[in-house]
Amino acid sequence: MENEKNETWNQPQTPQTRPENKKVVAGILGILLGGLGIHKFILGYTNEGIIQIVISVVTCGIGSVIGLIEGIIYLTKTDEEFYQMYQVNKKAWF
Repeated sequence: MENEKNETWNQPQTPQTRPENKKVVAGILGILLGGLGIHKFILGYTNEGIIQIVISVVTCGIGSVIGLIEGIIYLTKTDEEFYQMYQVNKKAWF
């Protein structure tokens, strides 16, 4: 038999063992629809999503800036930082 090299670049990849990371979806929805709190609902923060809607209604839409800022923050975090902070530790705001 020939002496084969162990080439890792062409080996099948194992699936991730942790739940899916929702960083991109939550970030884009936070930027585009931040006033509706949809990014909060995606992450499982139902109460905070409702609060976001109320803030936006009471401030006539100015409160949607919070969603814009959160969306930008979500997208600037690394995948691991986002997962640990918002999905494991359940940090609800900023």
